Amino acid sequence: MKNQAFFLLICLLAGSIFTSCQKDNKQSSTEKPDVSNEVLAQIKAKGFSTRNVHAVKGGYLVEGDIFLSTKDLSKKTPINKVRVAKTEQYSTNNLVVSLPRVITVKVTGLGTAFVQGTDLAIQRYNALNLSLRFQRVTSGSADITIQGFYEGPVGGYITLGSSGFPTDAGDPFDLIEMNTHPYAYGSNPNVQYVGSVIQHEIGHCIGMRHTDYMDRSYSCGGDPIDEGDGGVGAVYLPGTPSYPDANSWMLSCSNGGNRTFNANDIIALNYLYH
Repeated sequence: MKNQAFFLLICLLAGSIFTSCQKDNKQSSTEKPDVSNEVLAQIKAKGFSTRNVHAVKGGYLVEGDIFLSTKDLSKKTPINKVRVAKTEQYSTNNLVVSLPRVITVKVTGLGTAFVQGTDLAIQRYNALNLSLRFQRVTSGSADITIQGFYEGPVGGYITLGSSGFPTDAGDPFDLIEMNTHPYAYGSNPNVQYVGSVIQHEIGHCIGMRHTDYMDRSYSCGGDPIDEGDGGVGAVYLPGTPSYPDANSWMLSCSNGGNRTFNANDIIALNYLYH
């Protein structure tokens, strides 16, 4: 969905509509400067897809909705902690620590649908009774800020939202960005859809990778993408399936509507944050 950050895309493939952190829109595409081969090599070495990478302020968006800063790319990832997953649920090397913990979330500069969508995502997480609890605040600083950005189609896709992974210090990623361009959610955003995207992006903020990262064609269609095992921060979560999991909330691409945790997602979250 950027680290992560994750974006959801709506891709028109074989007559079906799929949603990930971007939406297919071949018209009025605005191209950005090419990403250098050196940067693409760094992204691949981190274990992320190098397809449809584009530069943003302070770094790059990969896999649709995951934000990698230039600082992130310069770090070496410890390989001894990694087991490469195929279609199982899996996490990054960094997780949120100092548990139990309340994570505050603030929505700033966005409309009612985004506020209600945030409340829906928070309600869904808190219903699991994890050692992480989420609370929306309306003033002061917050652990995660949800704010808008305005960007039209780029390279045939439009970004819906983005986020990132936990810090080395064990704090959640502190920013989720949601696209306010009309091509993203329309003039009257559906609360359950917006909430499902935010729920996905929060998953990245607390350390979840895309369930089908090693074969994004499973949920997005197109050619299979398998980046290999070079430095991948993808730690297998015991108890999750080794076969495609059609309804996972962390799939790279969803159906463009309401999607919450399935039974395997709950196993994964309880393994990390019981």
